[in-house]
Amino acid sequence: MNTINVLYRDLTCATAALVITLVMGLSFVQSTAVPPGARAATGTPTVSVQMEPVWFGQPQPAVLVD
Repeated sequence: MNTINVLYRDLTCATAALVITLVMGLSFVQSTAVPPGARAATGTPTVSVQMEPVWFGQPQPAVLVD
């Protein structure tokens, strides 16, 4: 009976690993389907706005004082 439980656990883990690998592989293929800088063809036009980079924290570098 213990052998059946071990085989069932191994089969379950292998199936889960296969599903995770498949989902990650398909998401990688989808994300790299269009070259960088290009957009996928859609039915509606899109408007993009170039934003200035946002820096978090202080507006100037901190000064270290002894």
